[in-house]
Amino acid sequence: MKIFKRLFLLFVIIVLIILLYLFFNGYTMYKKAIKEKSIEDRIASLRAESFYTKYDDLAPSYIDAVICVEDHKFFDHHGVDLFYICRALYNDFMAKKPIEGGSTITQQLAKNLVFTQEKTIYRKIAELLATHDLEKKYSKEEIFELYVNKMYFGNGYYNIHDASYGYYNKAPKDLTLYEATLLAGVPNAPSVYAPTVNLKLAEKRQLHVIAKMLEYGKLTEEQADEIKLQQKTK
Repeated sequence: MKIFKRLFLLFVIIVLIILLYLFFNGYTMYKKAIKEKSIEDRIASLRAESFYTKYDDLAPSYIDAVICVEDHKFFDHHGVDLFYICRALYNDFMAKKPIEGGSTITQQLAKNLVFTQEKTIYRKIAELLATHDLEKKYSKEEIFELYVNKMYFGNGYYNIHDASYGYYNKAPKDLTLYEATLLAGVPNAPSVYAPTVNLKLAEKRQLHVIAKMLEYGKLTEEQADEIKLQQKTK
């Protein structure tokens, strides 16, 4: 019995050492990134761009669509949704391939704002540290606003302003329900879902957005049917 206790204790110590090593490397990566340019400076640079769109200048239906499909607990969590992460890991495991992300809107903003798209465990830890700082210093509305101004929509459009004008020649606040729900699904895979690449695939993704909005009470059945009818006339 004593040998099993010792082995278990050794196992716990090894796991703790590994976790400390991973955290140290992630922490070092984060500190290096913000030393090069702080989060505040990065955000100030983004806000200074001519394309920058404020939260109040976004169509409410677009805000609802993005939150429903990307992070429906956005206004309730503090940057990380453990249940969402566990569910994503389970679904990926069952599918034997990555099919679902576990990142909240704040985590995605942290990645796009501070880091590259390189996928390593160190970067994920660094991303969580940046997420914590963003949630501590900025309101949910500000985080969402920054997020849609730092997303890629395909076709060379790197923010909601350019995507809205590029695809529909109108301001983000003037997007129709059809346009808002279509654009909400594009950043998931811009090279696939960009309307100019394959409208049918974009509308297939749009149906997923609609289903999520129905699930979370942000869309009525009549509105959903209207969007689907518009799909048939495109």
